[in-house]
Amino acid sequence: MYPTDPQAELRAWQQKMQRPPSTLNRFTRHLQTRLNALLPERVHQALTAAIKQMVRGVLFGSTYTTSRPQPGLALAAREEAVRTRIRYYRNTATVEGAATGAGGFLLGLADFPLLLGIKLKLLFDVAALYGYDVKDYTERLFLLHVFQLAFSSQHTRNEVYRRVADWESYRHTLPTDVHAFDWRSFQQEYRDYIDLAKMAQLVPVIGAAVGAVANYRLLEQLGETAMNCYRLRYFARPGSGLETVPGQ
Repeated sequence: MYPTDPQAELRAWQQKMQRPPSTLNRFTRHLQTRLNALLPERVHQALTAAIKQMVRGVLFGSTYTTSRPQPGLALAAREEAVRTRIRYYRNTATVEGAATGAGGFLLGLADFPLLLGIKLKLLFDVAALYGYDVKDYTERLFLLHVFQLAFSSQHTRNEVYRRVADWESYRHTLPTDVHAFDWRSFQQEYRDYIDLAKMAQLVPVIGAAVGAVANYRLLEQLGETAMNCYRLRYFARPGSGLETVPGQ
């Protein structure tokens, strides 16, 4: 049974997002750097190309389609629908990770763009279910911030959280030129985050199990992050019942 207090969930999540980098965080980041050096150059090139294409697709709004925003629903109804979508995409990603992981090195490489597509489609659906229109380019940038918050080091997470927590003010400072988005930093953080979890998927025999488990957890994490990011905006509205956003 799911928890019934979204504000309590939000506060716990906010505390996690604002923790300072721990010794373990710093060690993991160092380990990821060393593991990156062991990956073949073609793996790095495939990752970079896939992430760059994903960012361009989101910014220009031509790759992903979604249903219309749903205004007027109670928060409980929205979140019930969101959890259903998270389960659907999580199960899809699990099957996809197992299939590509079982297929060896080349199919393992194919997992990266496929998984990116699943994640972004989830975010577009979640945005619509919370009542936001992603035809607005600032809403698409918000999705990229959600994505970055879910898959970044703790140091970067602290910085991105501050933007997301004050989004209604921050969005007015965004450049009108979508080309100004710093996709290079974005893709490097994402690569560093997932390399440790996904590199073993390229190993024969264990690749299927690793791919299934890793994709399951990554979609769960993205879903949790998206829900709490939209809760931040919901409870920041006048008359929402939460005067201030805790943790700021």
